[in-house]
Amino acid sequence: MTVWDRPEPPTRPVPLDRERIVAAAIALADEGGLKAVSLRKVAARLNAGPMRLYGYISTKEELFDLMMDAVQAEILPEEQSDEWREALRVLAQRTRQTALRHEWLADLLGGRPALGPNGLAVTEATLAALDGHTDIDTVMRAVETVSAYFIGAIRREIANLRAERATGLSEQDWQRDSGPRVTELLATGRFPALTKVVHDSTDVDAETSFTTGLDWVLDAVSAKLTCPPV
Repeated sequence: MTVWDRPEPPTRPVPLDRERIVAAAIALADEGGLKAVSLRKVAARLNAGPMRLYGYISTKEELFDLMMDAVQAEILPEEQSDEWREALRVLAQRTRQTALRHEWLADLLGGRPALGPNGLAVTEATLAALDGHTDIDTVMRAVETVSAYFIGAIRREIANLRAERATGLSEQDWQRDSGPRVTELLATGRFPALTKVVHDSTDVDAETSFTTGLDWVLDAVSAKLTCPPV
């Protein structure tokens, strides 16, 4: 029996339920990441004994599943566009926005499909966006491609934010500090393509980078949807 199917025990002097437990765990994770979450710490935040939590959740992995499902409710738009491209764009952008509010989500995205109600709803909305536009195998490859892009982009952005906090250096500060070393390496002539990037490319913010990359991926999916059958 999964955590989704297992009934909750009756309440006791300190009221508990999975919703309160998960909310406390999310608050801890928002403050200190997944490493800050344990059943003992959650129990302490709720002024309850740690053993009481095992009546609701058997393992930390189950707690992570419940936490992820809770924040996935933030991904679902109130209304889904009838246009497949806009529907997938909105889901990707809302996933990014949710991960920026709850950075630990980036560590849990990907892998096996989520089986909680909100996770299943996100999956259904993603698949439904392309339903009827092509065969099911092409739908699956398209969904995998779009998901691989935005999950990778989100993880990169979160990694940069964490590096900024850990070092105390913004991206611009890090570039200035690294400038002499980079200049020295480029002067060797061994990295001509990198030299062109450093000297000629335009810096863009994370949101612009994410949106541009997403549009390119959706362009690729669109090309597959409009290709005549072989």
